[in-house]
Amino acid sequence: MKFKYQARNKDGELQVGFVESYSQNGAADVLVSHGLYVLSLENESKDNFFDKFLAMFKHVSLTDLMIFTRQFATLMEAKVSLGDSMKNLQKQTRSAMMKEVIYEIGTDVDSGLSLSQALERQKDVFSEFYVSMIRSAEITGRLEEAIIYLAEYIEKQKLWRSRIINALIYPAILVAMFLGIVVLMVTMILPNIKPILIEAGDLPWYTDVVLNGGDFIIAWWWIAIIVIIPAVMFFLEYIRSDEGKVVVDEVLLRTPVFGSLFSKMYIARFAESLGILVKGGIPIAQALEITSRSIGSSVFQDILHDVSDRVRGGELLSAALERYEYYFPSLVSQMIAIGETTGRLEELLGRIAIFYTRDVDDMMSRLGELVQPLIIAIIGVFVGFLFASILVPIYNLVKSFGG
Repeated sequence: MKFKYQARNKDGELQVGFVESYSQNGAADVLVSHGLYVLSLENESKDNFFDKFLAMFKHVSLTDLMIFTRQFATLMEAKVSLGDSMKNLQKQTRSAMMKEVIYEIGTDVDSGLSLSQALERQKDVFSEFYVSMIRSAEITGRLEEAIIYLAEYIEKQKLWRSRIINALIYPAILVAMFLGIVVLMVTMILPNIKPILIEAGDLPWYTDVVLNGGDFIIAWWWIAIIVIIPAVMFFLEYIRSDEGKVVVDEVLLRTPVFGSLFSKMYIARFAESLGILVKGGIPIAQALEITSRSIGSSVFQDILHDVSDRVRGGELLSAALERYEYYFPSLVSQMIAIGETTGRLEELLGRIAIFYTRDVDDMMSRLGELVQPLIIAIIGVFVGFLFASILVPIYNLVKSFGG
């Protein structure tokens, strides 16, 4: 929920803004932790459908975040001050939403908040992993290095996402064209040849399915629309819920081709994120919690949450991961065990990240070759089914006349 607040900082200056939290007490705790004295705190969240609809268009895209981080890294390398960097970034960005976010960050920094505190107040834009990286860098004095790493990290995530989308465009076009042809045939072509097919006598079951399906679409298409639209809306709402996310992620991880791809992608993110956080001085258990929320999978999030609890209880990270061998192959736990034994955990996590990143890149480059034949084969089966439902009765009819 979003809360509007009025507060004063340690110097007595008045600040007005918004803070995100699950409750009013939680919002107050966030403000107090930033050294603010809260004067007023009001719930500004809107739950109506119209506001939810508008919120779909009011967000900062991954591309905007990537550009912001890369430009920010360039300014840091040029030794431009933090305040001037925010002003320059606000002028350069073309996104209205990102411009507003940068303005709020710059205002917070000018009022005395650290960069990590300012970013933390923009939770819809900057992940916990992003904020934690900046926070640890502020402590160690390696802010420039952290921002450069974040820029490269986000660019890689953007590249992977683009490759997946590009690989799916052609199969999506094929599926859309096939569905269009099916609708055209069952609504316009089949009704004209239906009397001929009926004369063939006893029709095959698959012909009955196609003919009855066409009759239903012609007579009750409006009912189909009334049913389909709410069903789609319910499905979209369900997959946004915590339970739905777990179900979808579990199904995705067990899907041929994509299951292996996403599993390796999540392992690469896990190893890279955890290694960087541990290198920044964050305890392993806490680093696991942060990594779990930035990895992009509800299934892996639940697993890493359990692993974090086991590590807090004194269990080694490698031993805890061995319990989930289906999701973390033995190679991962073995290399982490070596890192724990030799005191080179960060280095071994880095090697795991490099190994799986190369594997993901290789699969990405071959994704089209793997997916497109599969889609074509599936469409071919349905096309064969459709044409068999028409040609087999006609063939039987011609054969009966010939006999």
